[in-house]
Parts: sequence; structure tokens; C-alpha cells
Amino acid sequence: MPVGNPALTRFLLLGAPLALALSGCGYGASRSAHQAQFSMIGMSSNDLLSCAGPPDKTVQVNPAVQILAYSIKPGVAGGLGLPIPLLGTITLGGSGGTCLANIRVVDNRVSEVHYTGDDDKVIGSDGICEPLIRGCIREPEPSMAPVSGKGSGSISAFHSPPVPPQLPKAEYTAPPK
Repeated sequence: MPVGNPALTRFLLLGAPLALALSGCGYGASRSAHQAQFSMIGMSSNDLLSCAGPPDKTVQVNPAVQILAYSIKPGVAGGLGLPIPLLGTITLGGSGGTCLANIRVVDNRVSEVHYTGDDDKVIGSDGICEPLIRGCIREPEPSMAPVSGKGSGSISAFHSPPVPPQLPKAEYTAPPK
């Protein structure tokens, strides 16, 4: 233990273990899920299938637009367990248990990525969704936007990036009557 620097000693005794414990609670997964919402815009549908695999469901909105739905329900979704002497283990937070990723594809290019469901982790939002897009983030496809590019500095673990404006043909077209 460092002697003579009480602030450093307090950090090593309290701060370092807390930071280590929180690092596995979803911050990284949540940030990766939100990075995908930025970097997958413009990606070709062939590259999407290559890195994310085939979707669980596909909806044809109009001749130019598809919604590809990917879902995941991880087995373990507990919070952070802290052992407290004489009290036992107390669970802090908790994480969601399901995620549905809806990916809009317009003219064979990704135009939007949305997450829905009980998909938050202890720290951050949408972290449960990260395995759905993990292959795309870990091994980016050529048609993806670089994560370090313009606009990526605002990527957060706590909220999704802004939705890009959509072309009129990307919207639902009601069948003729």
C-alpha cells in the first residue's frame, strides 16, 4: 500500500475495485451497440448478411424497402452482486433479457438501426443487443462507415445516436385501394 498519499490509497482501496466491477456491467456492450447504429448506415445488405447473419424475420415495406429483424434472448441477465457481511449478497441494478434489432434497408443499403425490448444492462442502454451486431463491429465490412469518422464522437453508452433523415421512398407506402 502506498504510504503518505491518502487520496491514492483511498482510490486503490475503493475506486479501482469499483471501476473493475463496473467495467463488466454493460458500458462497453452498450457503446458498441450504439456505434453500430452509426457505422452500419450505408452498409450493403450483402455485407450486413455476412457479418450479422440471416435475419429472424423480414418485412417488405415497399419495393425498395425491407425491415430485417434480429432477436436475442441471452440466458443470464442479472445485476451486479455485492457480498455484504452479515447481510448476504445484494444485487444492484439488473439487465434486460431480450432485444429486437430492426434494421431498415433501402435499395440494398442499411438506412437505420433500432433496438427495442428489455435490452438495457446495469450501466448503459441497449447493451443486450450487442451480440446481434458484434460481428459487424469486430470485423467491419468495407461498406461500413468508420467508427472514428465524422459524427462518431457523440456515441454514448447511454443513448442512441440521432436517426439520420430518411428518403421519402423509405417510408411505408399503403397498398392501393
